[in-house]
Amino acid sequence: MAKNKVKIEKAARTGFCFGVKRAIDALEKVAQERGGVETLGAVVHNQQVLQKLSEIGVKVVKNIDEIKGDTVVTSSHGVSPDMEEKIRARNISVISTTCANVSRAQQAAKQLAESGFFVIVYGDSNHPEVKGILGWAKNHGIATTDEKAVAAIKPLPRKLGILSQTTQVPAHFAEFVKKIIDLALTKNSEINIIDTICHDLRERLPEAFELANRADLMLVVGGRSSANTNRLAELCAQVTETHLIETADEIKPAWLKNKKHIGVTSGASTAEATVEEVMRKLAEMTS
Repeated sequence: MAKNKVKIEKAARTGFCFGVKRAIDALEKVAQERGGVETLGAVVHNQQVLQKLSEIGVKVVKNIDEIKGDTVVTSSHGVSPDMEEKIRARNISVISTTCANVSRAQQAAKQLAESGFFVIVYGDSNHPEVKGILGWAKNHGIATTDEKAVAAIKPLPRKLGILSQTTQVPAHFAEFVKKIIDLALTKNSEINIIDTICHDLRERLPEAFELANRADLMLVVGGRSSANTNRLAELCAQVTETHLIETADEIKPAWLKNKKHIGVTSGASTAEATVEEVMRKLAEMTS
């Protein structure tokens, strides 16, 4: 009896987003011109991309003290103004690859703080992007995904400015904002909400979710430390069996058993070549 053909479908939007592509292109150019360069932190959260960059002389340093050369590239996640000043104070040139969406969030935080607002960043307080955004607010604020952390501030500042880490789920941010409004409206507050969520992610998330609703299995390709990749996996897992993988080699035959429709999507810092390898491996394993 002929084997039923498994449908393998890739989401409409995969591979690098514009900001990541721009950062990697700039980094490759600098590395080739100079025969290598250092980056302060990982330019993107994807081990396969970082490995390829290391092959052309890109070295990741964890802090300013580790910088050996006279030039350093800052990551697409951005850094605080204080960090840039500390680097320049050591006569080290800074090449920024900060994503345009992150820059917008940084400027929003700066303007809010300068206007007297206490800045609330909806996001992971340990993420480099979020630390940088708070730095632009001169640390006049907090980062959290739990409204209870805001409720615990006594007294609650009258002027509240709310924005988001660029890779958060829009619906979750909206829910958080509603809870803060409920908290603050009884306290004669002024609330300024700025939408700083990445435009690419706004389209990538619903596209992946729509595919997940039709598939028996979703594979989300990307770095395990990538915030936006984890958001995609969490969203898809709400409606179907989902696995986050970094490479095609991680696909397990047991996942494919009795599956008729397999969906594939990727984080914004995942190279399209890695996604294509996953598509080829799935085709081989299901043929």
